[in-house]
Amino acid sequence: MTRGAGRSWGVRDTLGRMSFRERIRGSALIQPLHTRDFRLLAFAAVVSLLGDGFYFVALAWQVYEISNVPTALSVVGAAWTVPMVAFLLVSGAMSDRFDRRRLMIGADLLRAAAIGLMAILSLTGLLELWHVVALVIFVGAGHAFFNPASTAILPDILPEQHLPAANALGGIYRPLVFRLLGPALAGVVVAIGGSGFAFGFDALTFLVSAVAILAIRTRPTHRPTEDHGPRRMLADVRAGMHYVRGQPWIWATLISAMLSLLVFLGPMEVLVPFLVKNRLGLGPESLGAIFAAGGVGSILMAIAIGSLGQPRRRVTVMYASWSAGVVLLAIYGLMTALWQALLASFLAAALFELGQVIWTTMLQQRVPRELLGRVSSLDWLVSTGLVPVSFALTGPAAGLFGPETTIVGAALIGAVLMSSLLFVPGVRDPERESPSTARARSPA
Repeated sequence: MTRGAGRSWGVRDTLGRMSFRERIRGSALIQPLHTRDFRLLAFAAVVSLLGDGFYFVALAWQVYEISNVPTALSVVGAAWTVPMVAFLLVSGAMSDRFDRRRLMIGADLLRAAAIGLMAILSLTGLLELWHVVALVIFVGAGHAFFNPASTAILPDILPEQHLPAANALGGIYRPLVFRLLGPALAGVVVAIGGSGFAFGFDALTFLVSAVAILAIRTRPTHRPTEDHGPRRMLADVRAGMHYVRGQPWIWATLISAMLSLLVFLGPMEVLVPFLVKNRLGLGPESLGAIFAAGGVGSILMAIAIGSLGQPRRRVTVMYASWSAGVVLLAIYGLMTALWQALLASFLAAALFELGQVIWTTMLQQRVPRELLGRVSSLDWLVSTGLVPVSFALTGPAAGLFGPETTIVGAALIGAVLMSSLLFVPGVRDPERESPSTARARSPA
């Protein structure tokens, strides 16, 4: 090769590297990261979700160390979800009226205090079941105020064309830290040092999240009225309900999710840790590995959505993916080895992630900005409204039918209920209308 040829090759190689960098920087998937406030919001989410991964592994193992019966975790689950459901309507109306950042910061501080106290009691050997029940009430209340505001704030930060990419990114980092890194690390930490250290780490992550959200500069794009009284708040709630009643694709999906979650969520949350501990004879690191396998499935699906885009028939795909994911949960009731649980977690989480990214993007694109907080709160309220009942019934159902039969039956019935309302007239309208057309027809 001549010197000239060498220089020519070097120039082509340099241009190729520059072109690759430019393509990466210009990729639609990472466009939201060019916005400072989104980077802060994503950082806050990553940190707190990492802590959540620690929390859920530690909570299940701590409860079963205190009382090794499914009813114990059923009671804790009900105590956590009741306040979350009870405060959702109020929190949704508040997120449309006040600075969403402040609601999210307050929710982070409340959860940090409750879980921090749980950590202290656990580390000192004083934690009892009633302590856990009392403290998770505040954790659930924090979720109620944080979740609708965190969904509704995204369109304030990003232009509409970047929302699908932002949700796909969330579909990558959320399972990466919440289902993969968090549980995997938590399983080791709990096995070595106990649940108290995991609780303490989770409390710290909420404080870091609050600081990051405080640094966000974006403020509400609408001006709230001066009337903040109960009547005005009630009128706001009614307006959100009126809008949802006029959108079959929203209310039918929420009802199908509510019925499905009633049947399968409690058994999955309560009985899978129980079977890992008592049927497979494995420790908290195995439970963390099961959650982590789901994280891998979610991440790969989110990358695929971010690269390929959302399907044209997205409502149909959303229902099909959720229903298939619920069916696969029956494997937990039949498992005789860890690899079977890992496979179930991987496949179900991937399918759930596909449906969730589609659903969140449709809400953010099609719902009027001034109603998004209330609609998000109704999303959480209706879809999770019967979850406390699911937790409460799981213990007695497991005692009557056995844990394995309860899980298999819950998965099969839940899948039927999940798909039951797809054919309601109007449910698949989003497949035929553009987001801008739907928003233009929506009441202000």
